[in-house]
Amino acid sequence: MSELIENAPVQESMRKNKHRRRIVIFCVVSLLNVGLLALILTQLLTPATHSVSDPLAGHPAPNFSLVMLNSHSGKSALSLSDFKGKPVVLNFWASWCQPCKEELPLLENAWKQMQAQNKDIVFLGIDFQEASSDAMSFLQLHGITYLAGLDANGSIASKYGVTSLPQTIFIDRNGTVTSREPQELTSQELSRNLQSIA
Repeated sequence: MSELIENAPVQESMRKNKHRRRIVIFCVVSLLNVGLLALILTQLLTPATHSVSDPLAGHPAPNFSLVMLNSHSGKSALSLSDFKGKPVVLNFWASWCQPCKEELPLLENAWKQMQAQNKDIVFLGIDFQEASSDAMSFLQLHGITYLAGLDANGSIASKYGVTSLPQTIFIDRNGTVTSREPQELTSQELSRNLQSIA
């Protein structure tokens, strides 16, 4: 019986140690869970960045030739190389594309502003795989005055990796692609990109 009495304090001590160990484990696991939750919330609340880089960015813009839909110089065709030494805004569009229609006034206004400021920036709309009559009607309906041409077989869009419309590619005066906007432009995106190539 005396053995049991002697073991009682040892058992009590072991029970207290187990209890303390459980509390420590619970606290550590709770802290880890709170840290993990904070990390997940931070990631969810952080705006996504464009992590996929454009393979054309920083490289020479592929040259192309296209048939003009409207021309101020009377030319029926032109090449990108005709604009050597000038910044270029290439905008791929189609008359059936609703976001293309919605960004047209933004591009037209920016083009007119550049002209008023005597900035020699070329705006070139490239109609993607349509009949020239549809494209011409579209340009006239929306009062587009910047250059526009027809990519009837989609070869230019293919060179530039265009997979959706609208899409705008910015080329600096050295002929290097600086950036691509793969969706309808906002005025902030257009302004930022124009400043980078002007």
